[in-house]
Amino acid sequence: MQQLPNQLLGPGDPAAFSVHNERGKAPLLLLCDHASKAVPKALGSLGISDDELARHIGWDIGGLDAALALAEALDAPLVASGYSRLVIDCNRWPGGEGSTPEVSDGTPVPANRGLTKEQVDARADACFWPYHREVDRQLDRMTAGRRAVALLVMHSFTPQMNGFKRPWHVGVLWNDDARLPEPLLAELRRDSALIVGDNEPYSARASYEYTLNAHARTRKLPHCSLEVRQDLIATPDDARAWGVRLAPAIGAAVTKALL
Repeated sequence: MQQLPNQLLGPGDPAAFSVHNERGKAPLLLLCDHASKAVPKALGSLGISDDELARHIGWDIGGLDAALALAEALDAPLVASGYSRLVIDCNRWPGGEGSTPEVSDGTPVPANRGLTKEQVDARADACFWPYHREVDRQLDRMTAGRRAVALLVMHSFTPQMNGFKRPWHVGVLWNDDARLPEPLLAELRRDSALIVGDNEPYSARASYEYTLNAHARTRKLPHCSLEVRQDLIATPDDARAWGVRLAPAIGAAVTKALL
């Protein structure tokens, strides 16, 4: 499993990130940190089955399809990660908590056991840093001339965790900048059929969060993450439908956040 950084990705491996609707006119950059369940060929299967990799431990089920629908509906650019969160999690500090988990939701990941710093760095150099450098490049482009923009990260969450059935349809995750999350919560709650979580089922106030801290807080951009329950977006058609459903609330919230 020991690979040099320039050897980890080889011919036939996917790119570390993808960009969609790059010339979108909306003052909003969409991200999807856990868009893919791909694994570099050099790492084999990580020692787990395809069925395990396809679970929520391997990626955010439905997240990319929902984000693509949002990008189209809002005319916003989207940057999506290219590799499974079990290779290296693009929303965790490299080498920190949850970055390359040895066990995820009860499933051992043999290829992640006892990784050296060099092995973690190789994964970060191949799969983590290229994605985040692209996020910075897009933000540099979009904020040129002091244009005001917001950042929203699309995630999805498993309907049940540790025996608890999660009631929320969607959740807004944020820390201490209320400019985007407060209007987004208000807009989402206009839909009486939605159960909306405020920092549920996770909180963006957790110290392990990387993306919002690294990109939005440092640039003082209005920002938050949006979580959608995975059973609602388990098929591409359902995910796209939810993206379309959520787009008006997000668009209205971004407008208010940038006033």
